[in-house]
Amino acid sequence: MAGKAAVGGWWRARREAARHDTGMTTSEYAVGTIAAAGFAAVLYKIVTSGTVSGALESVIGKALDASF
Repeated sequence: MAGKAAVGGWWRARREAARHDTGMTTSEYAVGTIAAAGFAAVLYKIVTSGTVSGALESVIGKALDASF
């Protein structure tokens, strides 16, 4: 039974520490926003490159010229 009490005490300590863990969400949002902006910049560069742009124009042109 001593092991069970020790595990229960460990979980209580973790829950208590988590309650006092403030300020983390702001930094997590900041890192996530920076990562998303970086990903968007890379994606923009890829999509606006000559090869991809030509392929997209071709696909859109074929779709608009399709007969129904």
